[in-house]
Parts: sequence; structure tokens; C-alpha cells
Amino acid sequence: MCAPARAVCPYADAMRIDLHTHSTVSDGTGAPAQVMREAAEAGLDVVALTDHDSVDGWDAAAAAAERHSVDFVPGIEVSCRHRGTSIHLLSYWHRRDDEGVEAMLQVTRDARIHRAREIVERLSADYPISWDSVAQIAGSAATVGRPHIADALVAQGVVPTRDAAFESLLVPRSPYYVPHYAPEVKDAVRTMRAAGGVPVFAHPGAGKRGRIVTTSVIEGMARAGLVGLEIDHRDHDDEQRVRLERIAIRLGLVRTGASDYHGTGKPNRLGENVTSPEVFGRLQEARA
Repeated sequence: MCAPARAVCPYADAMRIDLHTHSTVSDGTGAPAQVMREAAEAGLDVVALTDHDSVDGWDAAAAAAERHSVDFVPGIEVSCRHRGTSIHLLSYWHRRDDEGVEAMLQVTRDARIHRAREIVERLSADYPISWDSVAQIAGSAATVGRPHIADALVAQGVVPTRDAAFESLLVPRSPYYVPHYAPEVKDAVRTMRAAGGVPVFAHPGAGKRGRIVTTSVIEGMARAGLVGLEIDHRDHDDEQRVRLERIAIRLGLVRTGASDYHGTGKPNRLGENVTSPEVFGRLQEARA
């Protein structure tokens, strides 16, 4: 397989690259090795595992990717904030043992646990849900969050699907919702860049998930070291894609696409959106 996409490659146009997937290490339903196997079955050539606030799945995913002839990209999705608005930041190839990254992620993981417990406590007053039921669903996940709570609600028959839980009981305006600590996004961008990472703003125009940040915030992230915007994503309508593409061109940011695959937890399918080989080459160059 051709590596840097800027090199001459006779089949570069055929390469299929998905840079946003999740496993049971966070809120996906398949183990890291299973995600890589499914990626190969879906005809993907390059796949990143980007679990929330954890890199625990890297080794298993890398070994499975090699078995299935898939190029593996180690990644993560960091939960961040800017003045109360949630922002998800993808980072690729950062050093897993970097002290700054680990310190930032540990605080975030601890905050997630406390938040999840409080949400469950609020819900349990009105619905048949307990922390034990959520912990059982989360299993060995390094991070426990609202998706696991949603799955517990589905298991109890409270809601039909995970998406239904997020659209009702777990939405920010719900009385059961609890905010949580997350690093300021520009600080997270700088931390990842200092650790050799290549940061990309995940689904920046996904208005259905909640408030989205203004263009000026993206400009500040770019000044801090942001490399790209994830534009081709199922949560973006045509208007948002055009808006984000214009911003990316003006700021010199690369434009990625990805599935945001979560297994059976969401309708997203592997490879439904992909990143071009040329853009992947620019991401690789940014590692330097």
C-alpha cells in the first residue's frame, strides 16, 4: 500500500481512508480488533481508532489491522470546551506516553465518571436505572459516559434507541443533564501539538448535538495549531459543509471526512464518509 499520499501511487484514487471510529474502550460496541476486522470487510485501506479520551485500544487495533492488511492510524477524540460549548477534538499520532496529554486526559476521565454517576442518580428517581446496570454495559471501557447510560435506558425499555435517549432524557436542556469538566479547546490543541499530534476539529457544524462555535473560535484554534476540519460527516447538512469548506480554505486547514463509527450503537457505517489520499498525505506531513 502506498503510504504518503503525495508520492506517485498508481491506485491512490482507490484508497479508502476513515479517520474516526470508536470501540468498546469508549462508547463503541465492538472491541478494537473487531473494528479493524470490520473495516477490512468494508473495503477500507486506512483506519484510525479515536476512542474518547483514551488510547487503551491502540495495541489491539494495530495488531488486528496488520492481520487484516489495513493501515492503522493511532488517534483519540478529546472532549473539550470553549465558554460552555462542547467541542470534540481528534488527534492523530501523538505520543501516548506524553505527560501533558496523560495529565489532561486523566482529569477529563475522572470528571466523566463523577458526571455519569450524578446523571444516573437523577434518572433513577424516575426510571428503572442504576449505576450497576450502567457499569455492566460499560464493561472494561476506559471512559464511562452518556452513551453507556443511554444503552442502559434502552436495555430497560425506557427508550427504543440510543439516539432517542440523546434526543430526550440526555439532551442538555433535560433536568437529568449534568455538565462536566473539559479542557479549553485551544489548550488541548497546543497540548496535542506539543506531543507530536495532528489535531482535527471533529464534526464542527453538528448543530443537532447542541450549540456550535463561531468562526472566530475556529480561527483561534487554527492559531493554536489546529490542522484540519472534519467536514464530510453525516451530522453536517449541505449548508454547513459549504460554510466549513470556505473556512478551511481561508485558514489553510485540511478538509477530512469520516464515519464516526460506533458499531451497533449508532447508524453510522464504516466508510460512509472518507478522507482523500491527498489530504491524508497532508496530515502525515503535519506530523513533522
